[in-house]
Amino acid sequence: MTNQLTGAEAMVRMLQAHGVTDMFGLCGDTTLPFYDALARSDHGIRHFLTRDERHAAYMADGYARVTGKPGVCEGPSGGGATYILPGVVEANESSVPILAITTDVATTSRGKYPLTELDQQSLFQPLTKWNTSLDDASRLPAMVRAAFRAMTTGTPGATHLALPFDTQKAPVDEAEIWADERHRAFPAERKAPDPEAVEEAARLLANAENAIIICGGGPVLSGGEAALAHVANLLQVPVATTVSGQGSIAETDPLALGVVGSNGGNPATRAAVDAADVILFVGCRAGSVTTERWRSPGRDKVILHIDSDPMVIGANYSTAVAMNGDARLSLEALGRALAAQPNVRDQNGAARAAAAWKAKLADFEPLANSLDRPIRPEAVMAALMTVLDDDATVVADPGTPCPYFSAHYRWRKPGRRFITNRAHGALGYALAASMGAHVGRPDVKTIAAMGDGSFGFACGEFETMVRYRMPITSIVFSNATYGWIKAGQNSGFGQRFYNVDFNRTDHAAVARAFGVKSWTVEDPAELKKVHAEAVNHDGPTLVDVISQPLHEAAAPVSEWVA
Repeated sequence: MTNQLTGAEAMVRMLQAHGVTDMFGLCGDTTLPFYDALARSDHGIRHFLTRDERHAAYMADGYARVTGKPGVCEGPSGGGATYILPGVVEANESSVPILAITTDVATTSRGKYPLTELDQQSLFQPLTKWNTSLDDASRLPAMVRAAFRAMTTGTPGATHLALPFDTQKAPVDEAEIWADERHRAFPAERKAPDPEAVEEAARLLANAENAIIICGGGPVLSGGEAALAHVANLLQVPVATTVSGQGSIAETDPLALGVVGSNGGNPATRAAVDAADVILFVGCRAGSVTTERWRSPGRDKVILHIDSDPMVIGANYSTAVAMNGDARLSLEALGRALAAQPNVRDQNGAARAAAAWKAKLADFEPLANSLDRPIRPEAVMAALMTVLDDDATVVADPGTPCPYFSAHYRWRKPGRRFITNRAHGALGYALAASMGAHVGRPDVKTIAAMGDGSFGFACGEFETMVRYRMPITSIVFSNATYGWIKAGQNSGFGQRFYNVDFNRTDHAAVARAFGVKSWTVEDPAELKKVHAEAVNHDGPTLVDVISQPLHEAAAPVSEWVA
């Protein structure tokens, strides 16, 4: 005789075995056995009840980004499975490992039109790195191990497990409850690049005259910041980042160029890329925004590319050297190869980076000090830089906040300080992702920056924030429009503003109704004082900034439709 668990108990034990200490989700009737197992078991897992499943997935995403551990979210069948999808696909396309568990109707009722039936495995198939339905309870532990292995190895990504009602009640052999400890964190089982490719890349870089490094999210995801700094210093080349790559290098580093591309870049950073003879992409897809629709860099450059996904390399540019491997291991190998080169040319990177920052700051400072009303977003950036400490985490929605933080907020330390959803750019991400980030890293200040469009997507989760007393400061750029789309209509569609404006909401009053201490700021002279009060308060706070709309502002965006 063997000791038996129910499938629901086995799921709880398997999460525990994989080092899960926090999860986010929402209850449903198909989830009852799973919740009962959580209630009865001694597992050490904190379950955060959210107000919808989409935000549970965003919380898992933010949590994973700051902890280096897979984030876990869950929801019920039917609507729960469909609501959780946006967060799952965002994480997957951002190479962030989250596990979504959605309970399901019993396998024995399929095809009989039970309430909430849908083909979950087919639904999640194109949106995840790996997914399955746990139809056989005896295989549940093995499939959970497979999900964690898929999430954490190679290029990280999202996985999904459908958990039918009868599987939750079926017996599972307790002897099957074990985990591979290597898959508790990511990236696991790192792959090193081909040594010959590394040697060739080192030769080309050592002999370049005007090389540049462009980092996507890979260096931060892999913990490769120190290895990147070593390579950059050996070559004395400037290091640029994508929006997702911010944190690869401190932006106060003499070799830091800042963000490049159509979102957050500017003419000076674009000129630096265009002047380069050799481009090294690191953990970067070289997509439409980073390259301004594949025009910067041009096709005449020598391209070197490091990425953990071999399908990324060469997808957009003819590549002289492909280094398929983990970003940290690849940069470490490249550093060793460069150190062995007989003559490495100094490429004057600090002066090139300083010239770009000088031009950028000349444009920024007059706007940051402006007393114009509505408030200029640059003034909000300047105020925050004086209030927040170096370890603060800023989570920004992709509308108004993203380009301003990317272009103008100078991160003084490398590492994960800035989070934004650049894969699909759904509004309403920042509030929930900031909550996951706070749960994962509670000892630092966390900021959620959003436009008022995003506020409307997400404000129900303020109740969750208050219930768990999370001392997050939310900043709303309030301009009563879907600003990015209105700016696109302004620049490319003859200023025919159609269906982009909405009524102004008193966001401070809404937040107060949930129990959030809130302020409204219309005078830019009050920004520093109010931000300081909000950041130093010991509970949830919100600052509603009556701000300039994007189509009227000097936004650091070269193209509104990328």
